[in-house]
Amino acid sequence: MRGVTAGSESVLQLLPMVFADPGEARARADHVLHTDPSPLHASVAHQVLGIWQRDFGDLKIALRHLRRARDLAARAESAEREADVLATLGVALVHAGRTRQGLASFEQGVARGSGHTRARVLYRRAYVWWVLGHHRESLEDVRRALPVLRHADDGIWTARALTLRATVHLAQGAVDRAVADFTAAERLWETTGQEHDKADAVESRGLAAFRSGDIPAALRLLDEAEERYGKLGTPTFMLSIRRCEVLMAAGLAPEALAEADTAIALLDRMGGQSTRKAELLLAAARAARSAGDPETAIARAAHAVRLFAGQRRTWWETHARLVLIEARTAAGRGSRRMVADAAAVAERLASFGSPAAPEASLLAGRIALALGRTDEAERHLAVAARSRHAGPPPARVTGWAAQALRARAAGSGRGVLEACRRGLAVLDDHRMTLGASELRARATAQGAELAALAQEASLVNGGPRRLLEWSERWRATVLSAPPARPPADPVLLGSLTAYREIAARAGEARREGRPVPALDREQRRLEREIRSRTHHMRGDGPGGGDRFDAGRLLDRLGEALLVELAVVDGQVHILLCGQGRVRRFPGGPLAEAVAEAEHVQAGLRRLAHPGGEARLPLVEAAGRRLQELLLGGAVPHLGSGPVVIVPPGALHRVPWALLPALRERVLSVSPSAGSWLRARETEPPPGGRHVLVRGPGLATGGAEVPELADRYGTAKVLEGEAAQVPQVLEDLDGAALAHLAAHGTFRADSPLFSALRMADGPLIVHDFERLARSPYRIILSSCDTARLASVGADELLGLVTALLPLGTAGVVASSAPVNDAAVVPLMLALHKGLDAGLSLAEALRDARAAQPGDPVHQATGWAFAAFGAA
Repeated sequence: MRGVTAGSESVLQLLPMVFADPGEARARADHVLHTDPSPLHASVAHQVLGIWQRDFGDLKIALRHLRRARDLAARAESAEREADVLATLGVALVHAGRTRQGLASFEQGVARGSGHTRARVLYRRAYVWWVLGHHRESLEDVRRALPVLRHADDGIWTARALTLRATVHLAQGAVDRAVADFTAAERLWETTGQEHDKADAVESRGLAAFRSGDIPAALRLLDEAEERYGKLGTPTFMLSIRRCEVLMAAGLAPEALAEADTAIALLDRMGGQSTRKAELLLAAARAARSAGDPETAIARAAHAVRLFAGQRRTWWETHARLVLIEARTAAGRGSRRMVADAAAVAERLASFGSPAAPEASLLAGRIALALGRTDEAERHLAVAARSRHAGPPPARVTGWAAQALRARAAGSGRGVLEACRRGLAVLDDHRMTLGASELRARATAQGAELAALAQEASLVNGGPRRLLEWSERWRATVLSAPPARPPADPVLLGSLTAYREIAARAGEARREGRPVPALDREQRRLEREIRSRTHHMRGDGPGGGDRFDAGRLLDRLGEALLVELAVVDGQVHILLCGQGRVRRFPGGPLAEAVAEAEHVQAGLRRLAHPGGEARLPLVEAAGRRLQELLLGGAVPHLGSGPVVIVPPGALHRVPWALLPALRERVLSVSPSAGSWLRARETEPPPGGRHVLVRGPGLATGGAEVPELADRYGTAKVLEGEAAQVPQVLEDLDGAALAHLAAHGTFRADSPLFSALRMADGPLIVHDFERLARSPYRIILSSCDTARLASVGADELLGLVTALLPLGTAGVVASSAPVNDAAVVPLMLALHKGLDAGLSLAEALRDARAAQPGDPVHQATGWAFAAFGAA
């Protein structure tokens, strides 16, 4: 390079430093400009500042620095320096949405540079082609650049080129090629001090893991990349885009939308890259669509389409148009024009080689079916169905959904069921790679359409037994196998301990009426950290857990009857199982039953306090209406034996003992028939150890616990300072019976942080999942311990469902607020029955009958339910 001296070398080192230590590079470049530098040195300094502002700051400032760097390079009469700056300027112009100017800058750079410099220019143009969605052109420029970079023994730029080529391969669905390039690039990075590039390599491996279907590994690697970026103090907009994609695949769409919107707001404040903003808007639109918020999705996607169009990024614009059409369809805006639009998008995506092409064809077919245009729908669905045999799980599920819709349109019930069976099997294998119960539950949402189609076909073309089997096929699947045990992760254990301490301090401050914003912020941060660490856990791999067997269920029911409530197209169907057969009875609309259940909950809440007696007739009337909607014509066929109720997730808060036909029965509740069957076949642990726990702050002081301690004699009693989470968990592990008298809190926003209050803070669901075996029977005597969050296709998350797959065969808990004083005699009567050898359901029936007849005691009895089969 003309004019370069020995002193120039230290200034030129600022360029690689901007990706190794951006903050330090920026400071040194500022210093150079204050030392009356030569045009050459000043050009380098302005280029460094331009790169920093382009990637981490204000794009307008970046362009000023880079134009100044270009002019100074020309003054220095260094063609190689000028070519290098022109390439950096070209990237900035494209990110600013000035695509034509950016590409022109690259043309000049390629013409001005030679040899090694030209190869670096070509690499950066390849990057810009990728940003613009021109994958073929990107690969061509990388092909021209790589041999020159390797010949020059330029490890840093070779690694960058390999990383870029891998990223383009991923965009085209060539995962194996991408992994090979990422691996080769990472080996090169390890020989350098380029910390920012190393973080980028970890981020890229996370993306490759995601494309390979390994969501836990993807989340772990993206979190590691964020930690590395955080140490460098650099923003992480591309990382946010990629994490949004992974979060959505994990069923965490609301979290993805929040992440994207937060990044957009930060980018706007910084005056950052227009290209990144468009990509973040697309991520936000996808997340809003998945979260069931079509209006937000429409707004974000329309904005993204406008930006991509202005930036001449056709590949990206087409993907944004797909989301826009999907959101408009979800908002009920289907039309013939939208069929044509979706078909055009599908054709263009296919020409790009995009994995999203089948999704667009499925959309066109769906809209056409809704409009009654079956021939047109068949054409589009046939194209989408081709993806069912290859590719990542979401693409194969898309293909099977298309095949199921084709079969339904052709009137083939058998074809519908076969397509649904195959599609759900793909999701089973995918779901079981996830270790965290939350991710397993949320992942089932991807199979909701297939499950609904199968149930509909079973109702039309099959008998009640087939409808039962398909109702079970995608219900409470998270309970079919235990979640992966959290690893002996010191970071996770430390976070759990810190969370308990912070939550305890925050709770104490609230009870004293003191504001706690700082503690609340720290508690939320720790919650995010705990969820993040648990999401990293891998499952055991393919296999959906136990398969439901209707014959086995009917054999094991004995004298009992099981009532499973299946919902097809918004209508409840009552499946009465027992005495060797399955019978179906019509129920009422699900929406009416859900509304009635909410009225009942409000009434029970009022009855838990003195003075609410006037609500009793209203609550009992609501119970009669619920019986009409949910048991209907099955009531005369219930006989006199035990009854097991299996409700859909939307009805998990119904107090079933309130229904007149069930009040005097041995009654238990289960999330699924399969989970009841597993509980029925669970053997109690040897030794018969009993544990009694009394948490702090109870209105009655947990008055039943001392009496129960006298009853059981050898029971382990944990109270006062002894009732701390580590000790409680140690004693609960493998117990035959555990009674926990402790305040319960339900977290609808994050159900696995639902908790029982111990002496040192909350005992949360994540803690229970660390047990080798949860107690065979467990009684939770406080409010709201049976409340659950309905997620995924028909999954429930909360304290009860956390215990059932871990070895617990029976739980007694409440689904509503209860009167603390009225709980004490109910619990004592319950344990009297258990001591006499009764099951939880039998003992609870007798305990209700033994209570005083006043409204408060009646409401308390109705609020508690026996879950499982012990």
